[in-house]
Amino acid sequence: MAQAAPVAQQAPAVAPAASTVATPVTGSFTDALGGTGAFAGTFTPTRFINQNGQLAAVGTLTGTLTNSLGTTLGTVTQQVTVPLQAAGTCDILHLNLGPLDLNLLGLVVHLDEIVLDITAQQGPGNLLGNLLCAVAGLLDNTGGGGGLNGIVALLNRILSLLG
Repeated sequence: MAQAAPVAQQAPAVAPAASTVATPVTGSFTDALGGTGAFAGTFTPTRFINQNGQLAAVGTLTGTLTNSLGTTLGTVTQQVTVPLQAAGTCDILHLNLGPLDLNLLGLVVHLDEIVLDITAQQGPGNLLGNLLCAVAGLLDNTGGGGGLNGIVALLNRILSLLG
């Protein structure tokens, strides 16, 4: 009699609807009195998405609007999509040379171990760093939409573990 093999369960690609990860959000606006009103609340992500090749978080924004006199104008509970910009570094070159002894026409030069690390910094305004990280990503087969989709799936798994 044949037995069926157990089916492996995979983590869901989409995070649950609720999460315990919340980020404070504050802001200001000009109220009807001409003064500066305030917004105070939280953003709670529910999932991450690839939106036209850019990483974005989808979640719930909740908070309270208060006018310049301190009177509560109302509360907000709204699902929003927020574009995210990942900044970081990527390794470009790691060169480790052992000790070197050079004899240059009678001038003897001894160099101990030489370590050269070149790291690119990603972020707004870092054109060369962004370019080199993108090229390094292509060489790793992590560039393009496939890499971003992998990051989205990983973030959603992390979010589901935290929720």
